[in-house]
Amino acid sequence: MLAAAIALLSGALAAACDARAERLIVSVSNHRVTVTPNYAGEELVLFGSVEKDARTPPNRGNYDLVVTVSGPRADMVTRRKERRFGIWVNNDYRQFLKVPTYLAIFSNRPIELIASAEVQRRQQLGLNNVLLTQRVGPDYADVVPHDPFRSAFVRLRSEHGLYREDSSAVIFLTPTLFRTGIPLPGEVPIGTYTVDIKLFADGALVAKTDTAFEIVKVGFEQFVATTARQNGFIYGLVTAFMALMTGWMASIVFRKD
Repeated sequence: MLAAAIALLSGALAAACDARAERLIVSVSNHRVTVTPNYAGEELVLFGSVEKDARTPPNRGNYDLVVTVSGPRADMVTRRKERRFGIWVNNDYRQFLKVPTYLAIFSNRPIELIASAEVQRRQQLGLNNVLLTQRVGPDYADVVPHDPFRSAFVRLRSEHGLYREDSSAVIFLTPTLFRTGIPLPGEVPIGTYTVDIKLFADGALVAKTDTAFEIVKVGFEQFVATTARQNGFIYGLVTAFMALMTGWMASIVFRKD
């Protein structure tokens, strides 16, 4: 019995050592992206390397890499419309709770070739496997990828460039050096973005790390956003005054004598 326990412990330690046989070193080209009034989007570059040590199996084959970029989380709603009496009306809706406002998943080859379906679900690899919690009546749950509300939500975000998946975006420059671009559209949400990097070999996760970058507004837009957040009452008064002044000036310009 003792011998069996020792054997199990040795196997667990060996597996742990093997899992730590590689280390990921990564960075992004810009950790702070500033959004100005004429901002039209840009692309960051994530680059890094795989560091091996003495515990790396000598027969280790080629590596696979999956990069997941998640923007700030928020509650969002997807509505289903129906045509009634010649007009479109909201028929039903589904609320998504604390989901990423931006979500991009990049890999060096199709994810189904990188890991098994079970590993994909457990590690949330690919848009179909990322948890998007919904409020379904009194319950909270993630549903199957082909749920119509989930599919519509992902499609709408993808049309604006805010959700994306690219199975050829990660490029291995050498067997251990890699890079990928992170495209940011013009309407990219403001906030902190997390970047999770997972390294696979022969279908198994062997190393992972993460980094982050921030998107912030600067100039007049930042002043307005800060004022609205910190001094809501004053912001409301100023907005109402500006609306009144605009209406008064328009009445003077376009009035008929």
